[in-house]
Amino acid sequence: MTGEVAVLGAGMHPWGKWGRGFVEYGTVAARAALADAGVDWRDVGSIVGADTVRGGYPGYVAGATFAKALGWQGARVASVYAACASGAQAVNTARAQILSGLADVVLVVGADAAPKGFFRPAGGDRADDPDWLRFRVLGATNPTYFGLYARRRMAVHGDTLEDFAQVKVKNAALGALNPNARYRKRVTAEQVAASAVVADPLRLLDICATSDGAAALVLSSMEFARRHGTADRVRIRAVSTVTPRYPNTVLDLPDIATDSAVAAEPAADTFRASIARAAYEEAGVGPGDLSLAEVYDLSTSLELQWYEDLGLCGEGEAAKLLREGATALGGRIPVNVSGGLASFGEAVPAQAIAQVCELTWQLRGAAGDRQVAGALVGITANQGLFGHGSSVIAVR
Repeated sequence: MTGEVAVLGAGMHPWGKWGRGFVEYGTVAARAALADAGVDWRDVGSIVGADTVRGGYPGYVAGATFAKALGWQGARVASVYAACASGAQAVNTARAQILSGLADVVLVVGADAAPKGFFRPAGGDRADDPDWLRFRVLGATNPTYFGLYARRRMAVHGDTLEDFAQVKVKNAALGALNPNARYRKRVTAEQVAASAVVADPLRLLDICATSDGAAALVLSSMEFARRHGTADRVRIRAVSTVTPRYPNTVLDLPDIATDSAVAAEPAADTFRASIARAAYEEAGVGPGDLSLAEVYDLSTSLELQWYEDLGLCGEGEAAKLLREGATALGGRIPVNVSGGLASFGEAVPAQAIAQVCELTWQLRGAAGDRQVAGALVGITANQGLFGHGSSVIAVR
């Protein structure tokens, strides 16, 4: 186990399509987190920004961009990028600065202004870029991979379209209770089934949208939190940012082929399972200790996969866990009580930070109608392109 850091404040800019710039969204979230923490911006010793590739040069140096927007005050600055895991990498960078003694208080911010429709590749020809290859050689958009994952679960584990639809029904009901969610309307399984097919077998309502939004956290050393008089502190106990192990025998976005296992035995865990295992080991907890989980539901079938990867159930048992109501609010292990990406959509640099915001509010007992009773331990799970994975464990 490593040292803990305190979560003093959490803030968000609501998700949606607002037609404004990512800097405005991030500044709103940052100010909300500072106000929640009761910390003055001038007392922040470092700011860590999760980068966006859609904001031009300011997006590539997000830490400095947000520091300037809030008002230069001499704080340290760092900017990180890890695709969809950028927010967790930013949290990890902040934690490292605090534990090393470089800063007592660190502000973490991620924000995005996403394009309409599904994500497309960056411009230019790059024959050695797997992301370029999968678009240009296969024409494989993100939903293509989501459909492949879904077909694999149907073939290997017997999951059904009804199972996938019930994930959306669950998350939409929870998103309807979240004032920061983009989609705040309940849906039925029949509405999911009637929505347009995007990448067989997945329908439009099985797949998350792309969104504008922002999230921010104020983290501190435990000593500063005690001096600050923060009662009932939420603490981050672990951050996992592991990479895959060779050979990788499960097809994963954006790769278009798996590794050969002829010369080396595959690892006991898949990549996603190893992300959670590393977090559990660092935190000194296990799946049975969890009160809730926030997972990366790019599609309904991927949420089911995370149930197994987090060890919430055995392999192939995710749909059964869902059908039993175990992952619903009030169940044994509620998953995505925020409403998940199904209710928010992707705002890439912000989403892993938003997951920790939700854990913070839940562990404080401040989540309102979507509160998990007696929440003590929460985990997040996220994955980015090119072997970036992340998981954060927070405790009260």
